[in-house]
Amino acid sequence: MSSAQSPDTSRSSDKFQLQRLAEELVTRELTSSASRTNGHLDGLSRAERDLPVYVPLSHDNPYLSIGSFNVEEFLLSRSYTSLPDLRLELRDYLVALKEELVKLINDDYEAFISLSTDLRGEGARLERMKWPLGDLKVQVLEARGTLQSIQDAIQSKLRKRSALREEKTFLHLLLKISESITRLESLLLIASPSDEDKFSSGLKASSHIEDVTADERNRGNRAKHLARVAVEYTQLLYHVSRARDEGSAFVDESQWRIDRIHSTLSSDLDHIFASTVKSLATGKQQGKETRASEIERSKWLADATECLRTYDTLGLWRDAEDVLRREVVREFVKKTVHPTALAAPHSPILPHTPFAPNILSPAPPLTASHPPRTPYTPFTAFASKQNPFELNLQAGAQSAVAAHILDDHDDPLAALYNTILRFVDRDLKRIMEIAENVCVKSGSRASASVPSVPPKAGATKPSADDTGFEVMANVVWAEIGRAIMDELGGTVFAAGKPDEFRKHHEVTQAFIRSLEFLAPSVHSVEVMRAHPVFATFERRWQLPVYFQLRWKEIVTKLEDALSVTILERSTNKMLGPFVTVQAAAVWEAINTCWSAQVFIPELGHRYWKFTLQLLSRYKTWLDASLPQFEAPPKIAAAVAAEKYSTIPGSPASLSRAATPSLPTEAASAEATAADELLLQQFSTAIIDIRALEAQMIKLWREELSMMLPELDLGPEDDIMPGDALKHALSTIAALVPPSSGQIIAILSRRGCDALLSMRSIPSQFRAMSSNKRTPSEPSYFVSLIFRPVKGFFEGLGLALKDEFLQAYAEEVFEIVTQRYIHFLSAMKKTEESLRRLKKGKKSAFSLFGGSQPAKEDDGRADEEKIRAQMTLDVEAFGKDAEALGVAVEQSEAFTLLKDMASANLTDGMSSVMMEQPHNLHSPT
Repeated sequence: MSSAQSPDTSRSSDKFQLQRLAEELVTRELTSSASRTNGHLDGLSRAERDLPVYVPLSHDNPYLSIGSFNVEEFLLSRSYTSLPDLRLELRDYLVALKEELVKLINDDYEAFISLSTDLRGEGARLERMKWPLGDLKVQVLEARGTLQSIQDAIQSKLRKRSALREEKTFLHLLLKISESITRLESLLLIASPSDEDKFSSGLKASSHIEDVTADERNRGNRAKHLARVAVEYTQLLYHVSRARDEGSAFVDESQWRIDRIHSTLSSDLDHIFASTVKSLATGKQQGKETRASEIERSKWLADATECLRTYDTLGLWRDAEDVLRREVVREFVKKTVHPTALAAPHSPILPHTPFAPNILSPAPPLTASHPPRTPYTPFTAFASKQNPFELNLQAGAQSAVAAHILDDHDDPLAALYNTILRFVDRDLKRIMEIAENVCVKSGSRASASVPSVPPKAGATKPSADDTGFEVMANVVWAEIGRAIMDELGGTVFAAGKPDEFRKHHEVTQAFIRSLEFLAPSVHSVEVMRAHPVFATFERRWQLPVYFQLRWKEIVTKLEDALSVTILERSTNKMLGPFVTVQAAAVWEAINTCWSAQVFIPELGHRYWKFTLQLLSRYKTWLDASLPQFEAPPKIAAAVAAEKYSTIPGSPASLSRAATPSLPTEAASAEATAADELLLQQFSTAIIDIRALEAQMIKLWREELSMMLPELDLGPEDDIMPGDALKHALSTIAALVPPSSGQIIAILSRRGCDALLSMRSIPSQFRAMSSNKRTPSEPSYFVSLIFRPVKGFFEGLGLALKDEFLQAYAEEVFEIVTQRYIHFLSAMKKTEESLRRLKKGKKSAFSLFGGSQPAKEDDGRADEEKIRAQMTLDVEAFGKDAEALGVAVEQSEAFTLLKDMASANLTDGMSSVMMEQPHNLHSPT
């Protein structure tokens, strides 16, 4: 088959795809031979290593006896046989099969022939056998019908009995409902219906219970009596719900009686609970003037607990809260919170029967005001850091945590809050704890445990998520918060006077925290914070208005100070680490934002952004106040025209700092005064920048880092507060290097001015007499080189001495050293010129027969003295630099200077300059 043929054509011409199998066989043979050639026989299996064995085709061949013959597998099994041999083998096997078939037909021929003759007469015999089967079928069908009718009759009777049994059960249920209704009416002393005959049995059954109930009431067990009634009523509701599912008319007719039972039970329960909590609040029993004893108070607490359990059983949590609100809280709030409450004197309300003292966390009265520098603990109205909920559960009733009282000294609002806290602690805290324990034990906090009960008129039906008592949120805070907003809102929430507003906000937040400490659980606090009254109360604080007023105060004062764009030091010693009024004003503005007298935690994100704006404003003021930075060339440019500037490794390659072109003459008085002013301005800016940076880092570490992690900066603010502060400070600190460069340039220029005197050393020695002794002291100008640096750090830069002295001295040392090399090189070039001039004169004089050996010896002696003087000067210069902390031995420029100073004035100049590149790159 050619390659141009399509797959369909090749498939039709080669049905068994013998060509493809042959190609695969050749490929396998080549692969196996290559593997054996490369020494991979060890990796073959035993079957692959053995030589092929010829097995003739037979009936036992698995590829021929299989149900579906596979050509590929068969050919692969005979891969060691060529196709012509395989064809011959298949033809031989075909011949063998034909022979076996002929032999089989010949052997069984008689059986095939007699097969038809043996079946004669079998049809009639089968008909005779079929005839009695019809009668049997009819009899079986008749028996089957009889059994089915009996089964249907039995099933009908069973269904009737089941219906009767269900009706009997339903009637028993109705009887239970009737008896329960009658029993509840008797227990609640409700008049029975006029049809007494219909419910005579129920009345007779409940007559004994009524007698027992009367005895119990005489003994004062009304709360327990109502608890029994509530349990019975709960069972009644369960039975009624089952009967109502069946569509009973009796239940619909009795619904008015059930509603009457519910209203009576609720009314009696409200009456008992109201009288109990009122007795607990007043400390007196109704109708008596004497104080109650501890036994009586314990009994009232037991009755209140029983009433709350009954409320919880019936699901009437909001009714109990309404009783507390109406009988205890609302009356107190009306008497305490009124428009003139802050003007009237307050007397502390002491509990009638105080609890045992708090031995777990005794503490003096708390304060609602902050220390000046602790804004990260804004509410210090709590003496104990322990969890009050855990303490309540562990300590019990005898050692409950007392209310955290605020410091009400000269603060009528704090005094009012203390009155409220004492009231809640005395009259409501125990009730809230009992209600919380009842809910926890009954499991009613998550979902309602009883069927739906018709609520009282005006009461809201609790939802699935509104189960359990929430006295703190729905009673205490709802009444107190609403009263504060309605009666004292114009005074407490007035943002027109920032100081009073912040104080009111601080005291109120401390009051809320103290009130939360009286809550029986964390869940109560969460519900209280989610209450609509709490949300409305928090919105009444006009915090953005307060921030705008504070912002205006701070910015106005700061801009007055920044209106002067001159860096001038102040003589005021009250500026702290700052030397200018402007920097001190910026720090005071930042410090004011986070001070306890201004800061409010809810505005933390605003104050943080305002702080970054203040730092940016100070950077803008510095840019406008600092003198314009010079952009001078480096030392390399100043000495580029010198003789040795083109030599590789010359001092021009050693420059490190930017400096203006160094003078060749001493500066004038006007230039000196201008430089002094620049030194003062740049040093002043550096001192204030470093001081502000240190103060901000300290403020961040001690306070802001503890406050800002709780802020919600928004999704657009991806930068962390710490990174934002570092960026703001880095923009201000970026002015320090250029300012330092300007100071170094001025100090270097003054040092180079002192170095100008060294150019006159040769003339001084040649003007002296020839018997002048060899110099032993350095020149006077050496001590003047670092005098500007020392004077700067003893005067204007005293505050920068520890941080910048060594760095400035190193830079000045390098610049002066390079200038020293320049002057020394120029001096040696001058001496070289003089030597050549003298040599020319000597040649001319010798031409006419004269000689001057004495003067030549004097010239060499002067050169030796000059070289000795320069060596002393360089050594003294290095010692002065070492005294300022400069590592002079590590300076390549100073090494070159020493070599030049110790070399001859005329002979050693070129050799030193040529050898110096090797010295510069060699380790020191």
